Amino acid sequence: VQLVESGGGLVQPGGSLRLTCVGSGFSLSTYTMSWDRQAPGKEREWVAQITSDSNLKNVKKKVQGRFIVSRDNAKNTVYLQMNNLQPEDTAVYYCRAVSTADQPGYSGQGTQVTVSS
Repeated sequence: VQLVESGGGLVQPGGSLRLTCVGSGFSLSTYTMSWDRQAPGKEREWVAQITSDSNLKNVKKKVQGRFIVSRDNAKNTVYLQMNNLQPEDTAVYYCRAVSTADQPGYSGQGTQVTVSS
């Protein structure tokens, strides 16, 4: 079972990145998926979540209007489009399959996003 994030990197303020999370060894289609991030010296926080059927998407207020979460269950993949990135968005971004009473959760190893001029 594995979740692998990619797409991070160094970007200037105002720039964009698209993060991708691919699952293997299990199906993402039954999970609510979450993108979390952890900045240096801070606790991990969720920034965007999407239900299994994509009917409900929650985006943290501080990134509303800039971050868009989506998924393609046929590809076992979740995406996070990040626009107008700011230095405070600098963090390691993690993909997480949210656990429920019926199924365990999983988290990837993370991808570094650095926003700096």
